[in-house]
Amino acid sequence: MAQGKALRQVAPRTAHAKWKPPVDRRNPVEILLESDQGRVESLVPIRHGRMVESAFAFYRGSAAVMAADLAMTPATGFRVQSCGDCHLMNFGGFATPERRFVFDINDFDETLPAPWEWDVKRLAASFVVAGRNLGLKRAACAEAARAAVCSYRERTAQFALMPSVQVWYERIDADKIFDVGDKASASRGVAGRIRLRPGGLHLTDRITTVVNGVRRFIDHPPLVFHETEAGGFTARIADYFEQYRHSVQADRRFLLNRYRVIDSAVKVVGVGSVGTRCAIALLEAAENDLLVLQFKEARASVLEPYAGPSVYSNHGERVVQGQRLMQSASDMFLGWCHSERGGYDFYLRQLRDMKSSVSLEGADGSWLSDYATICGWALARAHARGGDAAVVSGYLDTNDNFDVAIVEFAQAYADQTERDFDSFRQAVKSGRVPVA
Repeated sequence: MAQGKALRQVAPRTAHAKWKPPVDRRNPVEILLESDQGRVESLVPIRHGRMVESAFAFYRGSAAVMAADLAMTPATGFRVQSCGDCHLMNFGGFATPERRFVFDINDFDETLPAPWEWDVKRLAASFVVAGRNLGLKRAACAEAARAAVCSYRERTAQFALMPSVQVWYERIDADKIFDVGDKASASRGVAGRIRLRPGGLHLTDRITTVVNGVRRFIDHPPLVFHETEAGGFTARIADYFEQYRHSVQADRRFLLNRYRVIDSAVKVVGVGSVGTRCAIALLEAAENDLLVLQFKEARASVLEPYAGPSVYSNHGERVVQGQRLMQSASDMFLGWCHSERGGYDFYLRQLRDMKSSVSLEGADGSWLSDYATICGWALARAHARGGDAAVVSGYLDTNDNFDVAIVEFAQAYADQTERDFDSFRQAVKSGRVPVA
């Protein structure tokens, strides 16, 4: 804690408040178009089409833009395993291997050791941008950002005093979610807005059908489809699967040995991931004994130009190891592989294993603040596992100086996001950025 307190001399807590774009700030549209390079060209317009829907959708898809901006903000220099794309929609619920429902960060495509402040700033700003998108007043948006940062600070202080092993046992389960906010209205609160997605046989019944005696994925182009060209990457999914099996621990490999790949299809997901090579694979051990795995291309983290390269040569392994370090419980099928043809890295996980997300539609300021409290809690727990909570807590202290500064930053950066979104819309209107 003394080490953390000393870092206030490097970066005073109040210094985090200001955001003023430097005169040599890169054009955000140029950064986004640069990030499109290497993606599947026919899918990129879908990515742009999703981003042009709102300033918040743009924010979700422009992690590369904010990474460049965060690199120019004050930082203590103390690093943790960071999420890298820490916004409010990258949190949610899922099932642990023991079939318990927990809440945590659930997207690690950009994970990398980096300054801990970057995740906090991106999370806080996401609540302001989302709140404005919901039509909430400025004060309500600020309160949601404050709730996230305050929760992060207070939970970090708790984790700093825990035995190290106890920090690793910590989980945010369903009961704890109900304890946040007004218990009398819990069913209408955060827990009431969590949308569960079916997994297992419920999922396979919805997304597959039997064709000529063989079960196959149902096509829904352009979002789910079977590749027809001979050179498509899904044609080699079975080969990737054999390589992937060796990246999981031995007991899971024994389980996977029961399965064989019977079908695969391209599946477009998310906002930031659209255009990367993503697919789903249908595995069968016996009749009605099915498993669906998701392949996601892993590219270099958007933080690498500013935080340094990953220690892992395979970006799929970078994602998996970062996820295992930050999450309280990770998918038992997490693993990675590499395609020699094209040089692509992939990571794999089970598709929608009781995965859930929150619905923002119609949310009010009180709900947003309650949800922010849980997200701040989850981020503090993740940083405590992948860093040193005592150092961060020593820097933050028990007062709200840091909270106030980050809320001011979040408001200013939300203004910046809206300006960048206007530039993006103009580029779309001019035809420079193709949309679908």
